[in-house]
Amino acid sequence: MSLRFLLASAVAALVVAGPARSETIKIGVTPGPHAQILEAVKPIAAKNGLDIQIVEFTDYVVPNAALDAGDLQANSFQNQPYLDNQKADRGYKIETAALTVNFPLGIYSKKYKSWDAVPQGATLSIPNDPTNGGRVLLLLQDKGVLKLKANVGYKPTVADITDNPKKFKIVEVDAAQTARTLDDVDVAGINTNYATQAGLDPVKDAILREDPKGPYTNLIAVRSADKDKPWVKTLVDSYHTPEVREFVLTKFKGAVLPSW
Repeated sequence: MSLRFLLASAVAALVVAGPARSETIKIGVTPGPHAQILEAVKPIAAKNGLDIQIVEFTDYVVPNAALDAGDLQANSFQNQPYLDNQKADRGYKIETAALTVNFPLGIYSKKYKSWDAVPQGATLSIPNDPTNGGRVLLLLQDKGVLKLKANVGYKPTVADITDNPKKFKIVEVDAAQTARTLDDVDVAGINTNYATQAGLDPVKDAILREDPKGPYTNLIAVRSADKDKPWVKTLVDSYHTPEVREFVLTKFKGAVLPSW
């Protein structure tokens, strides 16, 4: 068999096979850090044959509905207690593919520079959903500010408070509105993404801050039927890289913490 024949056969095989095709997926995120981090993941995934299209949503409800309906292949915006609550309420067939980053929730004030300065009877605004409002209540219990019923889990409500020695007046509002209440209340429990959107520095401005090693690490979610597909591993491996970790640490300066 001649060398010329072998070369011609190899060229023909390449023409038939063509270049390797990348797989395209849509990932739902909320604006801000989640979207910015995925922009850093995108070129790494592309090198591994995965084309990521980022779709932004302005609330916490639609991304799971869109994923369950098949309009997205994944989303990256929520923590496990929130996902568990959504699945229990709505019957979604969605699973955790990997943990991503943690946004320690903080308590902020325009009136007081430290928690010790917050007076008896102060007004505190918290998110009105059980996952995020519960985070604030658990944070206050962790700091010895109030007590909750035993075995209350990760979703306590105001009704679960058993001891409130400083007689705080608690006002429940939509999570996206908590930062806007700072002019009207003494202190507010605010999710990090909404705090940064309001111009607050979660590291410097929070007068109390959540333990970053708690149960609220964010995650990538996919449909149960897709969990074992090769692109899921490619996505997770592309996210869990030293390059993305360095981006998170440098970009957000401690306000967002990588889980890997």
